[in-house]
Amino acid sequence: MFASKHAGETGRLLTAHHTGNFGPAEYGGADGEFARACPAAHDRVLSALDAHAPPDYDVGMECTHHGPTEVGVPSMFVEVGSDRPQWDDPDAARAVAEAILDLRGVAPDAPADDGTNRHVVGFGGGHYAPRFERIVRETDWAVGHLGPTGVSRDGDPAENRVVLRRAFEARAATRAVVAGENPEVREAVASMGYRVVGEDWLRATTGVPLSVVEAVEDRLGPVADGVALGDRAAALDAREFDVVDLPAELADAAQGVDTDAARAAVTDVAVAVETSEGGTRLGARAAVANPGDRRQIVESLADVLAEHRQAVAIEDDAVVVTEWTFDPEKAQTLGISEGPAFGKLSAGQSVEVNGRTIDPEVVHTEQVHRYPY
Repeated sequence: MFASKHAGETGRLLTAHHTGNFGPAEYGGADGEFARACPAAHDRVLSALDAHAPPDYDVGMECTHHGPTEVGVPSMFVEVGSDRPQWDDPDAARAVAEAILDLRGVAPDAPADDGTNRHVVGFGGGHYAPRFERIVRETDWAVGHLGPTGVSRDGDPAENRVVLRRAFEARAATRAVVAGENPEVREAVASMGYRVVGEDWLRATTGVPLSVVEAVEDRLGPVADGVALGDRAAALDAREFDVVDLPAELADAAQGVDTDAARAAVTDVAVAVETSEGGTRLGARAAVANPGDRRQIVESLADVLAEHRQAVAIEDDAVVVTEWTFDPEKAQTLGISEGPAFGKLSAGQSVEVNGRTIDPEVVHTEQVHRYPY
């Protein structure tokens, strides 16, 4: 850990960053070379800086922008910024020192899973990296080297790919997050066999073994295209699960009365489920870990309907829903005119008409719906 100082127009700021050069080495190190990053320790040091920072100090991360590039061990800078008043502030210096000491026993890398680490390389944005700060703080993914917008626009494309590959290799990342369009970077990353993922993908896969994510994407489709990981994905130890069809009519009926509850009825049980319309509608298939899970999904969807319908029964081959709806024609035959009485009867309340009490059941019609499963 290099305890250092940061110069800039940012006021009171504590930062951490890895070292290397995506381009010419203007401030030390070698052109297009990188020191070995330590993504998990970087993640931890940001949390430690948050905990130890004096009042009115912000905490942030910077892109990879200067040397050294040959250190021999995983390394990063932890800095007090951004001008002499802060450099001379003993409380700020103590915060950096305490954050570094908090790294005792912390591994430099995120745990390996499915042959890869939970690291990403970042591209795009400016010198400071709020998008990647969110990733570090709000997911279980760590971030290695960060290249600002424009890292591959100048120079020979083949040489650029060599530099970008070095950023992945230091440290063992196989995925990248690319802010903005940056088509040159996206194309270069894909051409080298690495994968571009989005911030939403990282959030969705947080806490889920990558072996499970890979298997779900192989059999159901990409998470980025709408496959939602369920609550049981995080606890799945193996890739073995079954893909089943969801009861379409029952799912549609449940979503018709409570979209969020219907989705939860499936994701609480399933390993994963297809979705559409931006994740708001259930799709046709789900992945389940146990033979009885599909039946449990059916029962959970039926429970959603039971919250809003008069009677719900699960038969051998269908969920049967019985509801009673207000029938205006029946009310009119009893001499009841449209108006407040209609509203009361529709709401299930009795009314007085010409000295008679009319119960709501008299002017309701029974409707029975069968939803096969």
